[in-house]
Amino acid sequence: MSVVALNPEPAEAEAGFDLRSGGGLDLDLLRTLVAIADTGSFNRAARAVYRTPSAVSMQMKKLEDQVGRPLFAKDGRSVVLTPDGEALVGYGRRILKLAQEALQRFRAPEIEGTVRLGTPDDYAGRFLPDILARFAASHPTIEVDVSCLPSSDLLRKLEDGSMDVALVSSGHGQPHGNVVHREQLVWAGLRNGCAQESRPLRLALSHVGCCWRRMALDSLDRAGIPHRVAYSSRHYLGQLAAIMAGLAIAPLPRSAVQGDLKILGEEVGLPPIGQFGIELHRAPGAIGPLFDALANHIESNFRGYESVAA
Repeated sequence: MSVVALNPEPAEAEAGFDLRSGGGLDLDLLRTLVAIADTGSFNRAARAVYRTPSAVSMQMKKLEDQVGRPLFAKDGRSVVLTPDGEALVGYGRRILKLAQEALQRFRAPEIEGTVRLGTPDDYAGRFLPDILARFAASHPTIEVDVSCLPSSDLLRKLEDGSMDVALVSSGHGQPHGNVVHREQLVWAGLRNGCAQESRPLRLALSHVGCCWRRMALDSLDRAGIPHRVAYSSRHYLGQLAAIMAGLAIAPLPRSAVQGDLKILGEEVGLPPIGQFGIELHRAPGAIGPLFDALANHIESNFRGYESVAA
């Protein structure tokens, strides 16, 4: 039975959870807990983990004994997670993902070579650090050559064979892509800024042909809001500079609106933009274990992100 210790220092173990007596978190119990959170019921979770509902109930009682906290509470006729239960689900997802990564590291065959990976620069800053760090841990002998280019350029490079694997935005009419992430596109502006009050509305957008640009302009046209492209750049940082200067607003992924940026919506008269997707593409000639390793790793890594659709 596999267990993961909560604390490597026995002397600092909390009361009721003494690691010196063999206490730990059973991966099978965490897997069942996550299944309950994902499916919304004990019965559906039981089917997902190939156990009976009574066995799932016994597992959760054992898990509550291990952590010394109630994980579920009655809500009418249903059972819901307590705040501690919700917190443990978050830990459980990360622990299970790390355990799977460890297995891949030691079970993966030794593969050597170079893979050419392409991505728009706005995806590179948000997703690549985690992807590359985990991939390097599981496949230390593979070199990854990264290029940051707009989606349309990456698709051309995939077609002519000068790129092996690429993350691109949906909406370019490209076939055979695997959607690995979906997220809401929102209007972003400087916190305490007033660019959203300008008429015509001043925009900072990417190049002509960018699907985010098209979605943003279409939403303003439908709403009848006068606008003009005041700043344009093929790179995310160029758009961000105009926003941070308080000179314009721009369409950005919801998860990217942080720090000095704020989401602008109906409260300031701006229409919703819609969802975008990120697709994983491979060149026709990118066949074999070298390319499978990176592509499969990217897909697995994105499963750890929750789609931001609200």
